[in-house]
Amino acid sequence: MNSELVTVMEFLGGVPLLQRLPASSLKKIAQMVSVKNYDKGDYVVREGEVADGTYFIWDGEAEVCGSFHAAEENQPEYRLKQFDFFGHGMASSTQPADVIALSKLTCLFLPNEHTNLLKPKSIWCSDETHEKRPLVERILHLDPVDVNIFEGITLPDAPKFGKVFGGQFLGQALAAASKTVDCLKIVHSLHAYFLLLGDFERPIIYQVHRVRDGKSFATRRVEAIQRGNVVFTLMASFQKGEDGFKHEVATMPSVPDPEELLSMEDLRERRVVDPRLPRTYRNKVASSEFLPWPIELRFCEPNTSTNYTKSPPSLMYWFRAKGTLSDEQALHRCVAAYTSDLIFLQVSLNPHREKGLKSSSVSLDHSMWFHKPFRADDWLLYVIDSPISDSARGFVTGRMFTRSGELVVSATQEGLLRRARKAQVSSAAQSKL
Repeated sequence: MNSELVTVMEFLGGVPLLQRLPASSLKKIAQMVSVKNYDKGDYVVREGEVADGTYFIWDGEAEVCGSFHAAEENQPEYRLKQFDFFGHGMASSTQPADVIALSKLTCLFLPNEHTNLLKPKSIWCSDETHEKRPLVERILHLDPVDVNIFEGITLPDAPKFGKVFGGQFLGQALAAASKTVDCLKIVHSLHAYFLLLGDFERPIIYQVHRVRDGKSFATRRVEAIQRGNVVFTLMASFQKGEDGFKHEVATMPSVPDPEELLSMEDLRERRVVDPRLPRTYRNKVASSEFLPWPIELRFCEPNTSTNYTKSPPSLMYWFRAKGTLSDEQALHRCVAAYTSDLIFLQVSLNPHREKGLKSSSVSLDHSMWFHKPFRADDWLLYVIDSPISDSARGFVTGRMFTRSGELVVSATQEGLLRRARKAQVSSAAQSKL
C-alpha cells in the first residue's frame, strides 16, 4: 500500500463505527473516500437537503444545528470533532439538521453508492455471509451490539466439553478486542483469567474497555458476561507493525510431516479395532458420539495410551483450521488463541494417570505472545510441556512453529487439577428417592 492510503486507513481505523469492519472493507473505503475542505462558518450539509453519503471528520470541529433542538444550543453532544461521523444510518433520505464548520474543517466523504461497505455480512469477511465460512471462523464471529459491546454464541456444532470451551472464550474475547482497534495494530500479547464455567446454551456478552490508545500501542480489557456475572476476563495489547532487532534461538523439534500422520478420524477408527487396547476402552470409544472439531489435528507420536496410562508431561501435534480462512491477520491470531487451549492443561496430568483415576481440571489463567505473522489454515506445530505440577495446580507451556521452523506463538497456562470428589448424598436428597 502507498503511504497516502496507509495514512487514510490509519485515520479511518480510529473511527469506532469502522473498527468492527473486516480489514478488507476498510481498505476499500479508504480507496473510495474523497477529501472535502471547509472554512469556518461554511455549511457542510443543510437541513432538508438530500442525504448524499457519510462524512468522517478528519480535522477541525463542526456544530449540529436544527429546529429540533433549537433550545439546546451549545450542548457538547452537538459538537463534532475528529473521528466523529454523520450521515450514516439515517431513517430519512434528507438531512435532519444543519452541520456548520466551527473552524477549518477537513472531512472524508463516502458516497451513498458505497455505504454497503459499512454493512458487511461478517466481521471477518465482506464478500460472503458468515454461514459460508469455515466453522472456526463462524465460531469466532460476533454480532456488534454497540460500539464496545459484542455478542457471541456457542454454535450447535462447536466443541463444548460440557461447558463453553475455554478456547472459545479466548478466541471470541480477542476478536471483540481486535474489533475496537484500528486494523493496522495487531495483538502481540494477551493475559486471561477463567472465573466461572460458561453456559453454552446462553449467549455471551463481551464488554470491551478501551484502556489506552497510543500511536504505536493500544490496550483493551474484555469482560465476558453471562446471567449478569463476569465469567471470563482478558487483557490484550496491540502494536502497529515496526522494524527492530531480531534474533531467534528456539529450534523446532524434528517430527514427521503432518501428511505422514493419522487424522483424528483415522486415529479413532484405529483405536476402535486395536487389540492392544482394553475392550472396555474400545467399546467406550465406539459408542461415544464423535463431533468433528473445526481444527484438524495430527499427533506426532500416536500410541496405545489411554486416559489411565502414565506418560511424560509433553505432547506435540500439528494443527490447522479446516477450510480457507479470511485473510485478516487478527482472525488467524484469534484461531491460534482458540486452538491453544486444545489438549493443553491435560498434559500436566500425564505422569499421574492410573487405572481407575477420576480427575477434574479447570483452567485458571492463560497467557499468549504472538511473535510473527502466520496463517492458522497452514500447518503449525504445537509443542507442549508441563515443567511442574504442585499444590493442585498444573502448569503448561506451549510453542507454535510454522513448517519452516519459525517460532510464531508462545503460550502458558495454569489450571486446577484434582482427584474427582465423591458425590455427597444428603439426607434430604435420600428422602426423595
